[in-house]
Amino acid sequence: MSRTAVIAGVGPGLGESLAKTFVDEGCQVGLFARSASYLESLSADLGDNALAVQTDITIPDQVAAGFEQVRDEFGPVDVLVNHASGGAWKGTQEISHDEFQRALAVGPAGGLACSQEAVDDMLTGDGGTIIFTGATSAVRGRDGGVGFSAAKFAVRGLAESMARELGPEGIHVAHVVIDGQILPTNAADAADRDAEPYLDPDEIAQSYWHLVEQDRSAWTLELDLRPHVETF
Repeated sequence: MSRTAVIAGVGPGLGESLAKTFVDEGCQVGLFARSASYLESLSADLGDNALAVQTDITIPDQVAAGFEQVRDEFGPVDVLVNHASGGAWKGTQEISHDEFQRALAVGPAGGLACSQEAVDDMLTGDGGTIIFTGATSAVRGRDGGVGFSAAKFAVRGLAESMARELGPEGIHVAHVVIDGQILPTNAADAADRDAEPYLDPDEIAQSYWHLVEQDRSAWTLELDLRPHVETF
């Protein structure tokens, strides 16, 4: 069955791997990001089943317009990946109010705006799947990252609350905890980093796709991809 997906927060790395994986699996995919040039290049590489939609998810009117573009091109949305995040890596006394608010605007508030648009389609259709990208900072605070950690904690709470509310309506909501360095698309960048093992973005993208395909009887609320930690 062909699905229409929106990936919010597409960039080099996992965002790009998600887009390629979903197209390879037969989805028609709307690609949301603030960078128009990157999106258009990626969309051209992916072909007719990908649509570049320059969107700032912190602006609800842009989110609504972006979903309308995807509906006009591909039809109602039944898969959403909330992948966008942001936050100044600063501590309690260094971070400004605006920087803190920006982290919340991108993560939980932007994720909510995208989810509200997608849920409208899913409730009138045959249900769907919403996946949130998380991090270890969603389960454990991080020194020097109060904005990022606060936003990730909020995203986790949003995802868990939505899962319990929308599961009975046929909408699968899952939160994915990712920890570690994701392999950069540029090999030179990888060589410059520490010798810590990299996470393969293509393998992570496949895990997301498995969540989309899960039978309702086995729906996952949280998938933990941290090394040496069992998923649940």
